[in-house]
Amino acid sequence: MALPVAEWQGRSSRLWAALSPALRERLAAASLHDAVRLGCDLLRTEEEEEAALVQLCRRVRTDKEPAAASWYREQGNREFGRCQYQAALRLYSKAASHELPGSPEVSMCFANRSAALFHLGHFEVCLEDIARAESHGYPDRLLPKVLLRKAECLLRLGRLQDAQDALRVLESKFAMDGLMTSPAHQTLLKKLSQLKVKLHEKRMCPEPAQEAHGGIQGRSEIWEENDSISGASSSLSLSFDAERGRHLVASQDIMPGQSLLKEEAFVCVLYPGESLPLPLQDGETVWDTRATNADLYCHHCLSQLLASVPCQGCSYARYCSQACADVAWQQYHRTECSLGALLLTLGVFCHVALRTVLLAGFAEVSRLVGWSHSGDEDLQSPETRCKCPSEAPDAGAAARGISGCDSRGQYQSSYQALFHLLPHIEQHSPEHKFLCMLSVVVLCKQLQAAGLEAAVLNQESPQQWSKPKTCEETSDKLSPELKTVAEAMLRHMLQLQCNAQAITVMQELGPGDGAVVNKKPVRLATAFFPVLSLLNHSCCPNTSVSFSGTAATVRASQPIPSGQEVLHCYGPHQSRMRVTERQQLLTQYFFECRCRACIEELESGVKSVVSRNSFCCPKCRAQMQGEEDTLCCSNEACATSASRENLSCRLQDLQQQIKKALDLLRNGKADQAIKMLLKCQMDAGNFLSPEHLLMGEMEDHLAQVYATLGKWQEAARHLKKSIEIVEMHHGPSSVETGHELFKLAQILFNGFAVSEALSTIQRAEEILSVHFGPHSAQIQELQEMKACLSELPRNILQRT
Repeated sequence: MALPVAEWQGRSSRLWAALSPALRERLAAASLHDAVRLGCDLLRTEEEEEAALVQLCRRVRTDKEPAAASWYREQGNREFGRCQYQAALRLYSKAASHELPGSPEVSMCFANRSAALFHLGHFEVCLEDIARAESHGYPDRLLPKVLLRKAECLLRLGRLQDAQDALRVLESKFAMDGLMTSPAHQTLLKKLSQLKVKLHEKRMCPEPAQEAHGGIQGRSEIWEENDSISGASSSLSLSFDAERGRHLVASQDIMPGQSLLKEEAFVCVLYPGESLPLPLQDGETVWDTRATNADLYCHHCLSQLLASVPCQGCSYARYCSQACADVAWQQYHRTECSLGALLLTLGVFCHVALRTVLLAGFAEVSRLVGWSHSGDEDLQSPETRCKCPSEAPDAGAAARGISGCDSRGQYQSSYQALFHLLPHIEQHSPEHKFLCMLSVVVLCKQLQAAGLEAAVLNQESPQQWSKPKTCEETSDKLSPELKTVAEAMLRHMLQLQCNAQAITVMQELGPGDGAVVNKKPVRLATAFFPVLSLLNHSCCPNTSVSFSGTAATVRASQPIPSGQEVLHCYGPHQSRMRVTERQQLLTQYFFECRCRACIEELESGVKSVVSRNSFCCPKCRAQMQGEEDTLCCSNEACATSASRENLSCRLQDLQQQIKKALDLLRNGKADQAIKMLLKCQMDAGNFLSPEHLLMGEMEDHLAQVYATLGKWQEAARHLKKSIEIVEMHHGPSSVETGHELFKLAQILFNGFAVSEALSTIQRAEEILSVHFGPHSAQIQELQEMKACLSELPRNILQRT
C-alpha cells in the first residue's frame, strides 16, 4: 500500500487526537523544517509508539529463514513431480531467497530450479543456474546429474563443441568415481550414451538456418530530442502560467502515435502486493505460496523474473541478474536491506521518499533543503522559483519563472527538478501531514539506531556496508544531518500524493501457455518522473503512457495542433466514471478539473458514456434513474421502482458467481464454467443495461472458455460482442479496444479464419502502435501472425 499499514495509521490518529489544541495548531501551521523538529521532540516522550511499530514490523518477514527455505523447496519438489514446472520454478526461487548465501542448501535450490528451467525450454538460464549451483558447493555425489543436464542444454542450443567438452568432463567424472552399479548410476550412464548419439547426429546433420520473415521488425520511430527538456521531443515546449503552473505545449502539429517523451524514473519502488504469512491455530506458520510482484519482477529494473538472483542479506529483494543486484546494493539497498520489514510496514510512499534521498546523495539533498529555508515555502511562488542556487545570475529567459531548470535554462530529469515538485503543504490535512512526519522521523531514528547514518550521509566505505547492524532501541536525539534527511523525505512523501506515477504492466492471467493469452493491467511500482510530472490532467487526454521496465514513454493518442497543451490522465477518465465521481477523486490533487469533458457534462448537461453502466428495469428493461436510494424506471408508463442497495447487492452476487465460473475454468472444468457464465448472463439481463461493462466482461469470459475448448467460431462470436461494448465505453481507437482486438486476432488465427484474421490484425496493429509504438511485444506478435498467414498458398487464402 502507498501509506503505512492501517494499525500505524490508527496509532498516528490517536496520538494526534491526544495532543493539546495548541500543539496541534503549531504542527498544522509548521513548515517542513519545524514539523520535523517538533516531531523529534514529540517522539522522545512517546516511546510506546516506537515499540508498537517494532511489533508491527515483526509480522513482516524479510530475514533469511532456513526453515522457510526447506518448506518452499519441498513444495517445489511436489509441483515438479506433478510436472507443474512453472509453479516449481517460483517455489525454488522463494526457497533460494531464504537460504543463507554460500550454503550447500542454496546450491540445491539452484540445481532444482535448473531442472524446472530445462523442462520449460529456458536452456540459457538453466546453464546460469547450473553454474550458480556449482559455485555454491553443490554436493559432489549429485554432480553427474547436473553435468548431464548442462551437456544437454548446450546440445539444444547448438553449442556442439561446448557440449562435447561437457560430456568429456562427465565421462572423466564417471571414471574417477569407479564402476557404478546402482540403478540411478546405470540410468545416468544410459542417458550419457544417448546424449553422445544425439551429439554425433547433430554434427553429421546440422539444422538449416531459419530465414527471418521480412517486415517483422516494424517501422522505426522518428525522434528528435528537445534542446531544453530532457527526454522530450523537439515538438514540445515548456510553459508556465499562474493557473496551470508548469506544463508542456505542442510547438508544432503532432500526429497520433508520435513519441513525445521518453524518461527513466528518477526513483521507483516495486509495489509489494499482498503476501503475508498465514498463521495456523497451533502457532506454527505455513509460508505463502502465492506469486506477487516481489516474485515476478526485478526489484531494481522491474524486468520480469525467470530465475531470480536473491539478495545476500534479506529474503525480500530479488533481481534479474547479479549486475542488477550489485547496482541496487551500491545505490540504495545496502541501506535498505536490514530495514525491509520497517519499509514494508511504513508503505511505498515512505520507501520512495527514502530511496529518493539515497539516490540524490546527501550533499545535493542538504544543498536544496538549505536553500528552501531561505525562502521556505515561498519556494512555491513563481518569483522565487527561478532563484535556485545552481542558476547563474544571467540565466536564460527559458529558466526565468520556471522552477527546476538549471543554469542553462534546461529542465532535466534530476533531483533538482524533483525537489521543485509542489508538496502542497497548506492543502494537505493536518492529520495526513502528522502521519507522514511521524513515519519519516521514526524511519530516520531507526537508521541512526541501526548504525546506518554514515551510509545515508555517504561517509563510509563500501566494505563497511556489507553487514549493517540491526537494533530495536533508538537514541533519544536525532542528529542534525538526519533531521535534514527527514525534512527532505517529508517533502517527498507530500509530493507523492500529487506526483506519484504508478508504473503498470500487462500481466498474463493463468499459466500463459494457451493459444489465446488473456492479460490485465497491474500496478507494478510507484515512481517519480520529474519531466512526466509536467503534464497536467485531463479526463479526455490527448496522450497515452506506456512503460518498459523503469522507463515511461508518452505518445500522442490523437492529433495535437500546435499551441495546444499536452495532457495526461491521472486516473479518473470520462469513459470510466461520471463527472461527479471524477471530480471527487481529483480532490486528492488539490484542483478542480475544468477539462473539456468535465465542462461539457457540468454545463451542457451531456450525459457521460458511463451512464450505460446502469441498472435497467426488471419489468420493461428501460433504464433506471435517480440519484437517491430509490431508483425509478425511466419509462413513465411502467413507473417501477427499486432499491439502489438491493440492485447493488445483486450486482455483487453476480460478480461472485462470475469469479466462481473462472475458478472452474482454471481447474479444467470448462463445461461447468460455460453453464455458470450463461446463467450469469441470463440473470444480468434482468437488471443490467445491455451496454453495461459487466455484460461485455461475461462475453469476454465466454470467449476465453470456448477458446480453451478449441471452439474458435464460438469464441470469436462472443468476443465480437465484448468488443462492441468496449468500443461503446472507451471508443474505437482506445487501448482497451486494441487489447480486445488483439485477442480476437489470436482466436481467428487459431481458427484459421484467414481473411478476417488479417483484417483484425491490421486494425489491432493500427490502434496498439499508437499507444505502445511499433516495437511493442503485441505488435511483434501481430506481425508474426500476419507473416504466417500471408505465406499460406493462394488457393487457401481465396477460400477463406
